[in-house]
Amino acid sequence: MKTKFTLLIVALTLALAATLAAGQQGPARGGGGAAPAAAAAPMTLTTMGWADGTMIPNKYTQAVPMPVSPALTWTNVPAGTQSFVLHFHDPDVSKNNTTAEQVRWLMWNMQATLTGLPKGVAMGAQLPDGSRQISASGSTYRGPGAPANGPYHHYTFEIYALDIKLDTIPAVAMPVAAGATPNPNDELQTRDKVFAAMQGHVRGKAVMGGLFRRPPA
Repeated sequence: MKTKFTLLIVALTLALAATLAAGQQGPARGGGGAAPAAAAAPMTLTTMGWADGTMIPNKYTQAVPMPVSPALTWTNVPAGTQSFVLHFHDPDVSKNNTTAEQVRWLMWNMQATLTGLPKGVAMGAQLPDGSRQISASGSTYRGPGAPANGPYHHYTFEIYALDIKLDTIPAVAMPVAAGATPNPNDELQTRDKVFAAMQGHVRGKAVMGGLFRRPPA
């Protein structure tokens, strides 16, 4: 009798252990368990002008008298995006003996329906769609201009997807008249304002870049 009781206890213990193990493993494949949600594809930023990280063609730079901005395309925009900010900068420069980098081009309050920019964006503090722009050259794109007697600079484009619009952020600089010299701090102050307003509202970001220095004279 004692032997039968012992065997019964052992059988019950093994059955309980098997039940607990099955519970820890979760539902079997093909069962009714919910599949994990697929991760959202990251934003991408590209241009047909050059391959990411390679030499930027002269037509987009200060190697020519009238450089034009490159056509840009971005994909996989996050849900809930209300506007975009484009930041084109030169991380190899220390502006005004500070940690500030040179702003080559800053655009904000860009429409959430945009999937890119055409080649040669027009000059203007505020464009017809409500986008605003500024650079060290005024209200326009400023092409790369690293000197010929130094290293190649790593020019970087960044596109930010925001869950707010920044139409209440005024540009510090007014449109620069032909031949006028812009205040060298205007674009830095504007970038500080725009970046401060962006905090906590960035839903996605994509980056691409290119190399440039002026051709030898």
